[in-house]
Amino acid sequence: MLALRARGLAKTYSGAFGRGAHQALRGVDLDVSEGAAFGLIGPNGAGKTTFVKAILGLVRPSAGEATLLGGDPGDPRRRARVGYLPERLQFAPALDARSVLRSVARLKRLHRPEAAVAQRLDELGLAGAASRRVGTLSKGMRQRLGLACALLGSPDLLVLDEPTDGLDPLARVEVRNLLARELARGATLFLNSHLLSETERVCTRIGILAAGRIVREGALESLREGSSRWAVRFDGGALPVPLAAAGFAEGERPGCFTFEGEPPALNAALDRARAAGALLVELTREAKDLEVVLRDAIGASP
Repeated sequence: MLALRARGLAKTYSGAFGRGAHQALRGVDLDVSEGAAFGLIGPNGAGKTTFVKAILGLVRPSAGEATLLGGDPGDPRRRARVGYLPERLQFAPALDARSVLRSVARLKRLHRPEAAVAQRLDELGLAGAASRRVGTLSKGMRQRLGLACALLGSPDLLVLDEPTDGLDPLARVEVRNLLARELARGATLFLNSHLLSETERVCTRIGILAAGRIVREGALESLREGSSRWAVRFDGGALPVPLAAAGFAEGERPGCFTFEGEPPALNAALDRARAAGALLVELTREAKDLEVVLRDAIGASP
């Protein structure tokens, strides 16, 4: 079953007095299966946040359709199964962290709300700040609070827009571990982020949105294939000079080298290395960084 489905989804924002209209989405087709860890990436202004709002029923599409957990995004029963963290998070500054979570727990009609609130405060490192007013919290702590709100009730679908924004590196590790536990229990994750390194660590499937269109989509490992860079390891007795002459660049560790080129050129270089007495131990094709995948996809888009 699909957690999210979009067909021909388009959204145009009208300018003042009907002038300067902006087409944020231009016919997006996308499927996200239940239980997937899906990451939506793209440059600023690509339409990522508009897409998130459209599939959640927060903005009305100009054309096309979206389904959420098999039904209408506006259906309260579907929305009750979604945990959402918006990009621009706003809380009443006079409320304390525990009161914010209690309010969300009431809206979600949770069974044993106090236990759920206490659990999320502890998981997000907010137990010691539960009585502090939101207005006194740092950006990172407010982000933790937003994540705690999204996770309340163990929703079937988590839609997180820039979830690690404002978090320090150690906090990002904690959040990744927490999301891994959510995925392990069967939740679906839809992550919208410009932090590509975080997306790579969490998501197994990626969609690239550029100028309002999905320009590439697929399994992360499949998208990263196609690099012409190879990691090569020879027996420890191999000498760098003859290997350099064969076309291999010396790496940081003894016996480790790299080679740039397609398979025919690599085979010829390996023949030269063997002729010089080198013994091949290991050969792997290096995967593209997600930054390179994004750059290539945007460059190839019409």
